[in-house]
Amino acid sequence: MYSHAFSMLFVAFLLLTLAVRFWLASRQLRHVLANRGAVPAEFAATIPLAAHQKAADYTVARTKFGIVTMFINAAVLVGFTLLGGLQWLSVQVFGLTGGGMAYQIGLLVAFAAISGLIDVPIDWYRQFRLEERFGFNKMTPGLFLADMLKGLGLAAVLGLPLAWIVLELMASAGDLWWLYTWLVWSGFQLLMMVLFPTVIAPLFNKFTPLADETLKARIEGLMRRVGFASKGLFVMDGSKRSAHGNAYFSGFGAAKRIVFFDTLLARLAPQEIEAVLAHELGHFKLKHIVKRIGLMFALSLAFLALLGWLKNQVWFYTGLGVSPLIAPGQGNDALALILFMLALPVFTFLFGPLASLSSRKHEFEADAFAAQHTDARDLVSALVKMYEDNASTLTPDPLHSAFYDSHPPASVRIQHLNSAAA
Repeated sequence: MYSHAFSMLFVAFLLLTLAVRFWLASRQLRHVLANRGAVPAEFAATIPLAAHQKAADYTVARTKFGIVTMFINAAVLVGFTLLGGLQWLSVQVFGLTGGGMAYQIGLLVAFAAISGLIDVPIDWYRQFRLEERFGFNKMTPGLFLADMLKGLGLAAVLGLPLAWIVLELMASAGDLWWLYTWLVWSGFQLLMMVLFPTVIAPLFNKFTPLADETLKARIEGLMRRVGFASKGLFVMDGSKRSAHGNAYFSGFGAAKRIVFFDTLLARLAPQEIEAVLAHELGHFKLKHIVKRIGLMFALSLAFLALLGWLKNQVWFYTGLGVSPLIAPGQGNDALALILFMLALPVFTFLFGPLASLSSRKHEFEADAFAAQHTDARDLVSALVKMYEDNASTLTPDPLHSAFYDSHPPASVRIQHLNSAAA
């Protein structure tokens, strides 16, 4: 009875998620196309009509592609669960390995491999068709393949030992395995924050010290004013993959470093770069990053505790189309992990606007911080250039934006900054 009820609940939430996502995407398409013919009045003096229409077309193309991938992913999800794909895969891997930890790791690897193979043509189309069509793709097929192979290597080197530790804890650490796993997971995340800027990121991009001494002096002056210390200022060769531009800082503790995309430096004036960086530093000084890390750790603890309970419930497995035991006396913790990762987004999708709301609040606060330490008009002019260069629509559907967007709509954000500059 519980198994059937959980199956029905899973299907109901999946259909609700698909319906909401399709409805929001349809609203976005209608709203963007309805406003394609004219640049919004507040941007008429700075954004050409051709750039506005390119942004509209780019948004429409991405939204349509998103609808297609949404249904593909839903079909894959149902295939793995209710249609028995994961059960079949489990049996095949068990037959090859004979059980034990080899089976557990093998199942995770096989699932990841199949999921990755499904994603390859989607990622390929996105990069070499959609992004290429609008002039953003700078990646070659060889670089695409190299990135994929490097990603696989990192997943093996970092992911497999972590998976082995988690599975060992699930099997032998008792009822509180989820708490010990959370401690391991949290430590792993902190380690990645330290390793990413100096070890992982350089595997994919080239980072060179900022050579412009005038700009460097200007930025160092800003950092002194706001009390921020970093391990250096670097330029990343983002242009070898994309024409999009950005700036960010990465790392943790003493390993913090500031990174500019080369595309951003080529487009913005020095005072605009300073204003953009002031915004990013605002996230650090206002403890947005610490708050996000704390929230991530809290949610991971709650979800692991939930998994700790679900993995002992037979209906959790059978309700999603699999048998909880592959053979008498054989644990199936890997299966529990996979099912949980598949099912969780279905049941948590409707909470997405809460994360978007929190993120937009942080963006307003970081903008206000930047306006205190630089000229707000410089940030406005930088944002307008970035909206134009990245083909970001100036007329998103309000509900779609509220549900998904981590940043406020352009008109609202710039209105706030203009008020600060007045």
